Amino acid sequence: MRAAVHRAARRLGRRGAVLALKGVMAAVYGYSLLVQPPQDTRGIRLLLDLMPLHAWAWAWIAAGLLAIVCAWRPPGRDWPGYPAIYLVVAPWALGSLASWWLYDNPRGWASAVVWGSFCGVALIAAEWPEPPHDQHDRRRP
Repeated sequence: MRAAVHRAARRLGRRGAVLALKGVMAAVYGYSLLVQPPQDTRGIRLLLDLMPLHAWAWAWIAAGLLAIVCAWRPPGRDWPGYPAIYLVVAPWALGSLASWWLYDNPRGWASAVVWGSFCGVALIAAEWPEPPHDQHDRRRP
């Protein structure tokens, strides 16, 4: 069991681990929007003018699932997962920030920081090179 976990972690790598984690978080968040929609929608008011909540929920789920699948692809081929996460989270961050200004949402700025950080971590991880896996690879230039 331990060897299987080690092989899976090694195959995922750092980039894949971050992408898988972000994917799970996005899919679970999307699912939560479907099964128990938020009662206070001030933070996403502008977004709800663009699409209904259930459509946003499915967008979150789709982005999360794509990120999870891409997490298992080799570095360089995992790229579709990163913009998928960014494209679903960035509107949430901007909508929260706008709600702070436009709709007197006192926590809008804080939500914007949280969602922006969610995006930021994914964008940083997208640029990480994977470290070599063994000593022999580390000595190569």
